[in-house]
Amino acid sequence: MRVIAGKARRLLLKTVPGSDTRPTTDRIKETLFNILQNELYDIRFLDLFSGSGGIGIEALSRGARTAFFVDSSKAAVSCIRENLETTRLAPQARVFSCDVMTALGRLEKEEPFQIIFMDPPYGKELERRVLEYFSVRHVSFVDQETLIIVEASIGTDFSYTESLGYTVLREKSYKTNKHVFLKLQRKGYVL
Repeated sequence: MRVIAGKARRLLLKTVPGSDTRPTTDRIKETLFNILQNELYDIRFLDLFSGSGGIGIEALSRGARTAFFVDSSKAAVSCIRENLETTRLAPQARVFSCDVMTALGRLEKEEPFQIIFMDPPYGKELERRVLEYFSVRHVSFVDQETLIIVEASIGTDFSYTESLGYTVLREKSYKTNKHVFLKLQRKGYVL
């Protein structure tokens, strides 16, 4: 795995040992960032379920002002920190070593992120929990301009998103997975 473009271009990234994470392949990452290329300059980027941090690091390399990384695995967090040092992007990053829902609570007072990317473990509906959280809670860090991108298995159902107030802007399918691009158009009610 490597950084594809930008100031850290061609630098190799470490991956988390074992089979608990599935790093986004360079080909899929390149496709994703070709779609996002005009949206990255000077933005705040949130990488949930970060794994090795490859997506957030690519965003930083291509011009994001700052990136926040969240993962509950100690091995993943260690890998993220190592990759940030290797790419010299650590000063622009914040790393949260906790589960995603805890991190979201800690981010409640943050300014809006322009892009939120999440690649949760498949088949556990964690993306739905996060999308419900954004919809129901009036969090400061998600607004109507925030682009939310979910990487999910090809068969993951997103039909519920409209009832939560999301608009699906685009869906890009690959062999076994897909990227779903969403924006939250209206907020739900506080629980």
